[in-house]
Order: sequence, then structure tokens, then C-alpha cells
Amino acid sequence: MSPQKSEQKTTQKSQYSPKVDAYIASAPAFAQPILEYLRDAVHAGCPNVQETMKWGRPHFDYQGILCGMSAFKEHCAFGFWKGSLIVAKGDNKNIDAMGQFGRITAVKDLPSKKKIVAYVHAAMKLNESGVLSPMMANRKKHKPLPVPKDLAASLGNNRQAKDTFGNFSPSAQREYIAWIIEAKAEETRQRRLAQAVEWMAEGKQRNWKYRK
Repeated sequence: MSPQKSEQKTTQKSQYSPKVDAYIASAPAFAQPILEYLRDAVHAGCPNVQETMKWGRPHFDYQGILCGMSAFKEHCAFGFWKGSLIVAKGDNKNIDAMGQFGRITAVKDLPSKKKIVAYVHAAMKLNESGVLSPMMANRKKHKPLPVPKDLAASLGNNRQAKDTFGNFSPSAQREYIAWIIEAKAEETRQRRLAQAVEWMAEGKQRNWKYRK
């Protein structure tokens, strides 16, 4: 290998984070090839992307957050930070999981690498242009509801649910908070709290059953 090629390989490898290596290595066996596939596709689309860990999950940054991926017990999730501005409505499979690609249980559930690379290019252009993510736009429109103490305590006992809630847009957080505080009976409130934590641990939004 020539010195130039060796130097190029070293430079490219420096974009890969050991923390993301560790996350993938500790993920369930079914999830590892999915995460590697996504990681390779993002780097192919944006060679200068930087890997980071945010909210306990791998994210990819280029002039801001581009996208992120997660592994759960039975599925993976992948999404672009400005997803609704990138993924066409007909391609959006976000029915019961975070991101724009639904519950990913195998590599075959994902678009081709060529298509993911095209999405990455679109995400890069948005970041380069300084376009706000829908989440940030929502923050300007809606005043966040305070997190109830019992919800905060329940999330504190479940790391995955807490990370999911923290990664939600303000509007998605409001849906859960409003659902809980609107309960008229204490029994109903406790039942909703338990259900909310269970769904968020699985990466689900409040109205995941109705999202198409």
C-alpha cells in the first residue's frame, strides 16, 4: 500500500468512534449487521461525517446532526434529524418505531445503500443551508409542558425509555405528558404511566398505532 493510500485510510478511520464500535459490539446479534450497514451507508454518503454518542445512541454529525441509529431487544431504528424534509411520504414506514423506517429487524427491511446515500446527501444540504429541524421549529411554536414528577421518576427507572423521551420532539413529549395528566383517576394515571414507559422503552411515540 502506498504512503498516500495509507494516510487516506488512516484519515477515514479517524472518523469512526470507538464508542460506536462498542455500542455495535454490545448490541443483540441480529442488530449488528443492521447497524454496520447503516454506518457504512452514512460514511459512504458523507466521508467527513463525525460519529458521536447522544442520548446513549450513535449519531452522525455534519454541520449539525444528520441522523442516528438505535438497537433495541427485537428491532433497530434509524432516522434523519430532519426526516420529514428528507424522506418522501411514500417511503416513510414510521408506524411503530422512531425514525423514518419503522421496526428494522433485518438489513432487507432497509432501502438500498444507494438510496440511503441519497438521503444523506439531502440531509447534508439542509445542514449546510442552516435549515431548522422540524423539532426545533416546533419548539418555537409550542411552550413545553413541565414533566410530571411521577413520569420523571418512572423514566428514571428505565434507561431506554428515558433516552427515547429525551430524543423526542417537544410535540411528541407533549403527547405523553398530556395523556398522563389528563387521567381523572389515580388508577388510570398509574396504568398510563406504566404503558407510557413500556412504549417508550420500545422507541414508540404516544400515537404509534395510528401513524402511517
